[in-house]
Amino acid sequence: MRKLIVLTALVLLASCSEYQKVLKSTDYDLKYEKALEYYEEEDYMRASTLLQELISVFMGTDRAEEAHYKYAYSLYNMRDYISAVHFFREFVKKYPNSEYAEDAQFMVGASYYQQSPNPRLDQTDTHNAIEAFNLFMNLYPNSPKVEAANQMVEEMRNKLVYKSYLNAKLYYNLGTYLGNNYQAAVITARNSLDEFPDTKHREELSFLILDSLYIQAMNSVPEKEEERLRRTLDEYYAFINDFPESSYMKEANKIFEDVTRMLKKY
Repeated sequence: MRKLIVLTALVLLASCSEYQKVLKSTDYDLKYEKALEYYEEEDYMRASTLLQELISVFMGTDRAEEAHYKYAYSLYNMRDYISAVHFFREFVKKYPNSEYAEDAQFMVGASYYQQSPNPRLDQTDTHNAIEAFNLFMNLYPNSPKVEAANQMVEEMRNKLVYKSYLNAKLYYNLGTYLGNNYQAAVITARNSLDEFPDTKHREELSFLILDSLYIQAMNSVPEKEEERLRRTLDEYYAFINDFPESSYMKEANKIFEDVTRMLKKY
């Protein structure tokens, strides 16, 4: 075991020594050869360091094109997705007719996809990924990667649906904390249903709207009470029409009874 550790250490030292010599060398052909070698060995840290320099050294040549492409991939494989987006975008701009342009355009979306966060967080990168993949599919409709792009777009759309649902729930749960959050819940839930009509949360969002209107009506100032009660009643009829077997039917019927009882005085 001790001999194995020593041997491994010697190999690593030799490797580091070789890399340092390549790094300091002015022989750019050697650097290019070693950069591709490191890349194939999946030593992306060393490969990226050399490739970054070679992009400008070989500017205007086929080597610059390949160095740029593999540099962007090295960044992606090191999980530096922010930088990867930038260099894949730049590649597409500089080399639109390259054999790698199609894949680079796909990788713009893939890099954004990797940055797409938990649904509870800001979804800017999710929107950027969807936009990038849609552009890719428009540019390359016959690409073998269209199916993968579609799958990722669908996954991210579901994330946006859930984010929209969470926003509406948040306002509803805040209630009257620091103001009337029920109205914000109604607006947010309606926007969610308009944007994502096939959401699996449709029934819950629809009841959230009904219940929010009901709570506002029951706590209304006198001059707005009748209007709010009738608006709640209209929402009740729409709800039971859309979801006649809803799991919320007991609560919905209680709302109906309370509202019709209060409307008798008008």
